Amino acid sequence: MWFKAVSVIFVALVLAGCSGAPNNPVQSATSPQPQAVVIGGEPVVTLERQRSQLSNSPEFLSVQVLPGKGMNVFQVRAFLPGKGEINLIASPPLEEAAKTLNNGQEDFYDLKSATLGGAILVPYANRIRGKLSADGKSIVTQVNGKTISLPANMQAKHPDAEKVAIHGLILDAKFQDVNVTKSGDDSRVTATLHGGNFDGRWFSKTDVTVTTSLAANAVELDVQLKNVGDEPLPASVGWHPYFIFPGGDRQQGRLHIPAKRRALVNNYEDVFPTGKTEALAGTPYDFTAAKGAPLGTQFLDDSFVDLDRQPDGSVIAEITDPKTMYGLKVIALSKEIHAMQAYSPPEKGFLALEPQFNYVDPYGKEWGKTDTGMVVLKPGESVTYRVRLELFIPN
Repeated sequence: MWFKAVSVIFVALVLAGCSGAPNNPVQSATSPQPQAVVIGGEPVVTLERQRSQLSNSPEFLSVQVLPGKGMNVFQVRAFLPGKGEINLIASPPLEEAAKTLNNGQEDFYDLKSATLGGAILVPYANRIRGKLSADGKSIVTQVNGKTISLPANMQAKHPDAEKVAIHGLILDAKFQDVNVTKSGDDSRVTATLHGGNFDGRWFSKTDVTVTTSLAANAVELDVQLKNVGDEPLPASVGWHPYFIFPGGDRQQGRLHIPAKRRALVNNYEDVFPTGKTEALAGTPYDFTAAKGAPLGTQFLDDSFVDLDRQPDGSVIAEITDPKTMYGLKVIALSKEIHAMQAYSPPEKGFLALEPQFNYVDPYGKEWGKTDTGMVVLKPGESVTYRVRLELFIPN
């Protein structure tokens, strides 16, 4: 599907790496325009804006979105004073990603796109456990007193690892009604998925509408779920972006998460919750200081809960790279966001910081009567997940 706004440029290649690169020369009116890269049967959308020449402040320059792969926010590009134009998300060049993502059978739950860019997770985030089916392809579990079958699409590497369902059912979904608009220096792309019951995997019927917007001072992601069926719809939303450290040194990177507790897990291979939480104060997982704490060599795959909110109800987490004077605020604007998952292996150069409605394995018996963050929408009701990114220069 071609887009309705010609003012937004389709870019055929993401500039890879963390260092600045020279701009491409301006093409004449007679020069052939680059063809849009197609991933998942839909052209990639690039929202772009020109950097202000009157300011030396950090600002966002572009966002790439994959309508053919669940509206994945594949790349965000920004200008940093003293650093130039850089990518903020750990994604490969677009043409390389196209070879990976266009190779294989399309379905609603393929995990390849969750390993690139910033995947959107609907109608559940993180892991859900259950009993493995005889063919090993599904797990059967209880959700709100009803039995459902979910794709068994993840398994740890140890020999006796249990298969689980993870990251929702729209990773490979092709969104429709893609609409790109521009107003002044701001632009946005909106698209909708009529997900139904996700091929029999979920309850009721769900319409998912995603809007990603770009401005100099903010990138915003809005995900609206609407129950268009005739029975209650249990649901959640999460986002899975892999943020880089522009200086290339993950150990000196710092993290600030305003949370009082974290969910304990059995180990860092399965990452199954025990149903217990631990106070962060005085532990290596305490990232609550105003300037955060360095990651060092610490492995993270943890769900931070009991979030401290601003007066407006938002939750502000921060990633900083003192080496390059880079700061990124990840602002959870929706009151339904109850957890922030942080994933960062020490040997990697990224930090995946994932605002989510729900806890890990939200329907697991280990949680007892704990509210694990899933919402239940009556027919006709909707809920909106909203997260904003902002750049800043750390002191």
